Amino acid sequence: MTAGGRRGFTVALIGCDGAGKTTVARALERATELPVRYLYMGVSAEASNRQLPSTRVAHAIKLRAAARPVRGSPPHGVRRAGRSALRLANRLAEEWYRQLIAQAFVAGGSIVVFDRHFLADYHAFDVAGARRPLSRRIHGWMLVHAYPRPDLVVLLDAPPEVLFARKGEGTLASLARRREDYLGLAHAVGIDRSFAVVSATQPVDVVVADVATLVREAAAGR
Repeated sequence: MTAGGRRGFTVALIGCDGAGKTTVARALERATELPVRYLYMGVSAEASNRQLPSTRVAHAIKLRAAARPVRGSPPHGVRRAGRSALRLANRLAEEWYRQLIAQAFVAGGSIVVFDRHFLADYHAFDVAGARRPLSRRIHGWMLVHAYPRPDLVVLLDAPPEVLFARKGEGTLASLARRREDYLGLAHAVGIDRSFAVVSATQPVDVVVADVATLVREAAAGR
């Protein structure tokens, strides 16, 4: 249990690439007195610290398929529909698997710090996106209506110019769109009361201290 014998809770660090989510999450785990357990909640197979075996297999198959042409395969439409269904099934299984891990940590009294969160990362595409295929609509509905929300969401925010200078990924326009989606997420999915914004333009130690203060306040209020 956390201090005072209370149950643990979950904290999601979200934001564009370059905001410092992993750095801050690992610092909270390593450099504070908080009973933090780190859990990656994004789609990168390489970054995941917990992952279903089926996801590792699917990732390996995807890499092999990209390296060589497929002969004697079903018609394109059938093949695409089958792949889409399999991807959706594995994605849902993976997301619930990590949620179950988080719940086990919480039951043991840990503060589980999520590096990213599926609802935040997929909101622009699977929830708010236009002309979504069926698999995306199903996935978006599940994330909004069935998937547990973090107890606290902290957006590490920075202007597109800062994010691009740090990572060099995407464009200023795409980063600006993603930033606006993250900034509007709290109102869009009804988590205003558990949503905080921390400037990621500050030195890393200041960002970590600011987030740690928010986590301690959340713990004290439970």
